[in-house]
Amino acid sequence: MPVRRAGLVTLPERRQPVQTFMRTGVAPTRARTRWMFGFQRRLVRRCECETFMPKDGFLPQISQTDAMLNYSFVTGAARCDASINRMTIVASLPMTSLTTLSAADLTRAVTTYAGLLRAQRDVINRLNVYPVPDGDTGTNMTLTLESVVADVNALGAEVTMSEVCRAIAQGSLMGARGNSGVILSQMLRGLIQGFGGDSVDATQLAAGLVRADVLARQAVARPVEGTILSVARAAAEGAQDVSTLESVVHGARDAARVALAKTPDQLAVLKQAGVVDSGGTGLVLWFEALCHVVAGDPLPPTPELESISALVELHENLEEPGSLKYEVMFLLDADDQKVPALRAAWDSLGESIVIVGGEGLYNCHIHSNDVGASIEAALDAGRPRQIRVTDLSEQVIEERWVREANVLPEVPETPAPTTAVVAVVVGEGVGRIFQTLGVRALVTGGQSMNPSTAEIVHAVSTTGSREVIILPNNRNIRAVAEQVNALVDVEVRVVATDSIVEGFAALLSYDPDASVDENHRAMTDSALHVTAGEVTRAVRDTLTDVGPVRTGDWIGLGVGGVLAISDTLEGVNEELLGHLVKNQHELLTIIEGEGSSNEVTRALREFATAHFPQLGIEVHHGGQPLYPYLFGVE
Repeated sequence: MPVRRAGLVTLPERRQPVQTFMRTGVAPTRARTRWMFGFQRRLVRRCECETFMPKDGFLPQISQTDAMLNYSFVTGAARCDASINRMTIVASLPMTSLTTLSAADLTRAVTTYAGLLRAQRDVINRLNVYPVPDGDTGTNMTLTLESVVADVNALGAEVTMSEVCRAIAQGSLMGARGNSGVILSQMLRGLIQGFGGDSVDATQLAAGLVRADVLARQAVARPVEGTILSVARAAAEGAQDVSTLESVVHGARDAARVALAKTPDQLAVLKQAGVVDSGGTGLVLWFEALCHVVAGDPLPPTPELESISALVELHENLEEPGSLKYEVMFLLDADDQKVPALRAAWDSLGESIVIVGGEGLYNCHIHSNDVGASIEAALDAGRPRQIRVTDLSEQVIEERWVREANVLPEVPETPAPTTAVVAVVVGEGVGRIFQTLGVRALVTGGQSMNPSTAEIVHAVSTTGSREVIILPNNRNIRAVAEQVNALVDVEVRVVATDSIVEGFAALLSYDPDASVDENHRAMTDSALHVTAGEVTRAVRDTLTDVGPVRTGDWIGLGVGGVLAISDTLEGVNEELLGHLVKNQHELLTIIEGEGSSNEVTRALREFATAHFPQLGIEVHHGGQPLYPYLFGVE
């Protein structure tokens, strides 16, 4: 419907974006013309022609519309003088640039950055091929910034620059995830260290970028070029024109873009995959956010995820990235003087070593094959907490399940028992089975996406019981679970279950009315009577006690490692059961996961019935990723 304004008719769909640069007494801004006749529109065009309004269109009549587009995405458009920064003269809100950054401006910058990371998280994940194709850089950087935003937003409306800087430093340190998140945390902490007073000028911001580069490299034991570090250094070097705040942010962003484009030439694994560095891609978005806040530049669009969907397949053909399997992370309360000794001890244990922080609190990260030694070295320096152990080789698939998992009720609407059970599960069906067996709170996670100590602590607190049993159901998670008792005001015991089927067996001896110690003894004894087996697919070539394994082979795993190898799922199932089942066994539990099928399960039951007639057979749908079949014999 037309809207009447002082006797004139305004047609919203016909209004056009114009620049009000030539209007006397009106600040430069973005405006909309009224509906007008052709001669009036031509008058506007004439005014436009006498200004620096960009005209990318091939016809004057459509130049204003095309001028609103991002120039880099306009194909076939005539190019203007390269000395003119086109993005600074596009009509936008606002057209004037900031001369200093206030506390509110800095808050807006980090909030905008978090939004960009959230929008492009999956794109950045797809780019990740170094040091292993773990596919989590976008997720880790996003979670790190969301922690920052949460701390900044908690301050309220009226805040000082020092308060915002403290919130950024604390939020990034406590919320840092993964190698990229820890490095990003150190960069943010370095950037704001010199910020004081009520605002930040161009010189202070440029100095902060240099400080961020230096501190980030100091935090990494063995810096590698072609990564986020190269992009950070280029940005610091590109921000040396301190004549205006706008020149600093534009110089940093433009240099960061160039450095990102060069990362494939610095790192062979990137060139082989045909991508730029994922961490560097995430860092460039920080400078895009700064340019948006300072100069009003438009935010970059999110690339289509389908355009890089082939990268998942490329991972299988990449050169071997290394043999380090686990990512270990934790917060460390330690004397500052003892941290160098931890770094030295870690040098012989792994790679991707990053230790950031100060004043008694550090965020520590390493890729290693020896999880126990990595944590024990930290015990010599102080007290590690919120320990996370991640299996890098399997992370990408399980991460998808954890992120997309349906959240089951954490607290049933029943009175809290004397002793409650918290279980770590992977797979919707597995979670439902655990709840029917009496588990009061579930934590999503598994072999690769290990939950943090904080997540398990939260689950324990929701049970409402004064005594709690934790079932980690994975060897990697046991160390994390053992930290919980010291962090809560209830009695916690960990039953050392290393698999889902051991967790099932333990729950058969669970008595909600018994004490935590009585349950711990009974459930531990029950779990020991189960022999567990797992079927999965090999992700790399290796040699085992039962023969060579090739990428793509089906392998059967037991307590002793690889027990069976086959090129078919049916074959590995039968071979693995032949190793697991003994004469004294009476029950076989089969848990179907992703990759299972009715045909394979039927063949499995027929094989077990024919070869082990003494066994009772139970089949449950677990839905777990990576492992199409889990076995438990008891």
